[in-house]
Amino acid sequence: MRIIGGQLKGRRFVPPDKIPARPTTDFAKEGLFNALNNVWDFREVRFLDLFAGTGNLSYEFGSRGCPSITSVEQDARLARFIRENAAEYNLPIQVMQMDVFQFLERCREQFPIIFAGPPYPLPELGEIPDKLFATQVLAPGGWFILEHNPHHNFEKHARFYRSRKYGTTIFSIFEQVEPTEQSGQTNLPDLPSPTDRKEEE
Repeated sequence: MRIIGGQLKGRRFVPPDKIPARPTTDFAKEGLFNALNNVWDFREVRFLDLFAGTGNLSYEFGSRGCPSITSVEQDARLARFIRENAAEYNLPIQVMQMDVFQFLERCREQFPIIFAGPPYPLPELGEIPDKLFATQVLAPGGWFILEHNPHHNFEKHARFYRSRKYGTTIFSIFEQVEPTEQSGQTNLPDLPSPTDRKEEE
């Protein structure tokens, strides 16, 4: 496995044997970051990596200059693996070895970008967006990115924004918005195009 972008581009890492994780492929990562690069300045966001596994996505964000990364992984070997790589690469990664759903219930911080790459057979996979939006973990205007396979479809979810498909890997992107002051209802306006966002900066 390797880091595909940023200052650590090309750096390889070898996960432990027989790990309970399904690392995101380089092909899928390249597609995802092509979409993210047009919208986000990684040097100005905090990133939350749920079901972090090998730390694959955490390293990518760190390599691109993200100043604060929280990786949540329950497996002890994988949590230790992420900590060791974070130290070796000198990346600002805080590893939380705990259940993702317990973390969401207890977390009082907010993150503009949240990624979740759960095991595809996870029984609660379809409930993850609702569980996340029941908290305040995703910052207003932030993106939640859920990796899943074609067995799940979130296009009718109230916070669904768009999806990207790379082979059998699908990234569903959801956006957090604030309730309108007058009605108290949540509106989902169209996001500015990447060009518009860059011009605003």
